[in-house]
Amino acid sequence: MTQLSLSKEKLTKKLMPSEKDGVMIILSSPSGAGKTTLVKKLSGKDNFEISISHTTRQPRLNENQDEDYFFVDEFEFKRLIKNEEFLEYAKVFNNFYGTTRTPVIDKLSKGKNVLFDIDWQGADQIKNKKLDYKLITFFILPPSKEVLFERLSNRDMKDKLIVEERMKQFEHDVLHWINYDYVVINNSLRDCYKKIYSLIHAEITNGSKDYDKDFIRNHVEKLTS
Repeated sequence: MTQLSLSKEKLTKKLMPSEKDGVMIILSSPSGAGKTTLVKKLSGKDNFEISISHTTRQPRLNENQDEDYFFVDEFEFKRLIKNEEFLEYAKVFNNFYGTTRTPVIDKLSKGKNVLFDIDWQGADQIKNKKLDYKLITFFILPPSKEVLFERLSNRDMKDKLIVEERMKQFEHDVLHWINYDYVVINNSLRDCYKKIYSLIHAEITNGSKDYDKDFIRNHVEKLTS
């Protein structure tokens, strides 16, 4: 049996989760809301590791191959799709992004908590697979559309058209907040990080959770009004 077949079998026929298994933690957000920075910050905690995605987009100035992403061309990405090697994949802003399954399952089986920096499409695919590993999902929102616009403009996106495209997409992406376990507002990176880590810890230890869904609902209404 091939390594790929073994990985699929482990995904679909794992009889029961082990207490020693790691936890899957998904962070999604509209572009510019800060999920990538938060994922990197969380990965500094013991036993937390980032799932590195494949992508067909070009690296940004501060990104490195095999560290931030596996940068590949579209031919290679489609080969991986054909071989059913992705746990999830999606096309976002004309580029493909995807997570290969084998490294993720290996880390989880070794007790590592795996962090996913993926959009709502990828999150839905992972949830629908109903894997025998605990899954916690977070959706990160900006404090306002004005702040989001400023963050996008100050990033490496000096092209006004690119920023406008991201802002239009925000109107669509924000509606997916309802499908996540938790929504956290990134007003302050430090406070947002502490809130996320506190909720992860509470989920893993079955502790009490400080979370107000009505407050989040009202914030979403302000963002979309």
